[in-house]
Amino acid sequence: MADPADETFMWAALAEARRGVGHASPNPAVGAVLVQGGRITATGYHRASGLPHAEIECLAMAPGRSLRSATLYVTLEPCSTTGRTPPCTKAIVRAGVGRVVIGAMDPNPRHRGRGIRELMAARIEVTTDVLSAECSRLNEAFNKWIVTGQPFVIAKCGLSLDGRLTRSPNESRWLTGPVARRHARQLRAQVDAILIGAETLRQDNPRLTPRGALHAKQPWRVVLSRSGKLPREAHLFTDLFAGRTLVYRGKTLARVLAELGRREITSVLIEGGGDVLGQAFDARLVDKAQFYLAPLLTGGPVLAVGGKGAFSTAGGAHLVNVRYEKVGRDLAIAGYPRWSEETVE
Repeated sequence: MADPADETFMWAALAEARRGVGHASPNPAVGAVLVQGGRITATGYHRASGLPHAEIECLAMAPGRSLRSATLYVTLEPCSTTGRTPPCTKAIVRAGVGRVVIGAMDPNPRHRGRGIRELMAARIEVTTDVLSAECSRLNEAFNKWIVTGQPFVIAKCGLSLDGRLTRSPNESRWLTGPVARRHARQLRAQVDAILIGAETLRQDNPRLTPRGALHAKQPWRVVLSRSGKLPREAHLFTDLFAGRTLVYRGKTLARVLAELGRREITSVLIEGGGDVLGQAFDARLVDKAQFYLAPLLTGGPVLAVGGKGAFSTAGGAHLVNVRYEKVGRDLAIAGYPRWSEETVE
């Protein structure tokens, strides 16, 4: 069983790590705290790719005395190789830290455990797997991308009780209330790209910005089109972020996601419409679902998830680790799809 004090300080390191969500990609969000005499004396988090890692930022704030009795808490195994920055393990050894407590192991099979071995070889006491599930979940997108090269895919939509994306023609396009829409926009601030279909662009002319999220980075905006015939006056092509709009013509969703992964895009939020969501679920490309259920029935013309659908109930997408949250008048449902071994046709 983990030491309660270790968990307490790891929670503090996780709070630091969350400050980097939406900014650190394609690196993971990592936080660190330094503890001496039972109190936190320095903190740090990874602010952006190319900037110092959390451990380095934390050690730079350390008080000017021996760290032999200090414990460094870090949410992810310290890096042991040179990338955009030097290895953190060497800096920790040089600083003379006496103990290191690690949340999650490095997900990269080529590096996993190497940092721990280097620290132990330097006679530093190492404790691992403290709040490991929480630390891993924080970087679920990075964890998939670094191992597979594929981005983590979140399917998001607001739908009515009868499974529609839209109201009847000539009515307001919003189904969910303002609280749910603000909640959903927070997702945009946490991902690298937002993906829609051409019809959503034509009908809704969305901006796909994380407005309302303080200091948020603008994600890439990705449009799938069969014909390539898109309204050039659309916001995505004319606003301040037009340079962060990508159009893919005549390519499958799977191929587009693979290309986005090669661009170091680690997470993609699919915002619709029903055709693109249907493609994603049919091909089993969705890693996480985030649906907002409005308490109304519309009889609108567009199904929330189109496509071929499952060939049986058993072969459908079953959500695990489901979370329900009331947001304003609506219900947010989040979970991770799992499929049976039924063959996709």
